[in-house]
Amino acid sequence: MNIPSLKDSVHPDEWKLRCDLAACYRLVAAYGWSDLVFTHISARIPDQLCNGEHHFLINPYGLMFDEITASSLVKIDMACNKVQDSPFPVNPAGFTIHSAIHAIREDAQCVLHTHSRAGVGVSAQACGVLPISQQSTFVLGSLAYHDYEGVALRGDEIPRLQADLGTAHYLMLRNHGLLTVGKSIPDAFLNMYTFESTCRIQVDALSAGQVHHINPKVSSDNTMIMDQATVGQGAQLAWPALLRKLERMGSDHAT
Repeated sequence: MNIPSLKDSVHPDEWKLRCDLAACYRLVAAYGWSDLVFTHISARIPDQLCNGEHHFLINPYGLMFDEITASSLVKIDMACNKVQDSPFPVNPAGFTIHSAIHAIREDAQCVLHTHSRAGVGVSAQACGVLPISQQSTFVLGSLAYHDYEGVALRGDEIPRLQADLGTAHYLMLRNHGLLTVGKSIPDAFLNMYTFESTCRIQVDALSAGQVHHINPKVSSDNTMIMDQATVGQGAQLAWPALLRKLERMGSDHAT
């Protein structure tokens, strides 16, 4: 697709955010978590770049995740109105969940939502996430659940969704899929990688029979453990390597 570059038309900080968000879309596709053109990843643009208003970047509706570039991302406001000219449509209904979370979570620069096979599978299991893997211990430390109320189009569901999420970083949408929030795009992606791995492991383990649960004492403070494992860098430790992975794949996301 021939999409004119916005690199010289936006603030350098916004361009960096656009490149990271486009990379996140490409990585979600590469890891097999996308659902054709459905689901969304949103990123809040720093308020100082928007004259104090709340603006966001989201995917152009109708493009596959492996087609999305930094320049094709659409800038919208909280009501999903375009605030910058774009030839691409957006999906207001798809932004419902995201806008609800951005409205109450100032710490959430990025909200990532998927309909992966393993994620939806575990979301339909009455037991929810089980403490049966190392990955699950990180998720369980900050996990919330929201019951399915149909396709997320109704405004009256928003307060319940917000209340269920609270301060958690992982949200299991029952019978629907997975959602993560992050203080940055890399954080939201790493959270989803851990969440998705947790669900895939659980589906595999349960298919083989009885499972062994981890002693709760072992996973009481994984925040400190994660900080040590990433030498204090969190998701920023893996993000440059993930960008190099995209480069080896010949990705043109940063255009």
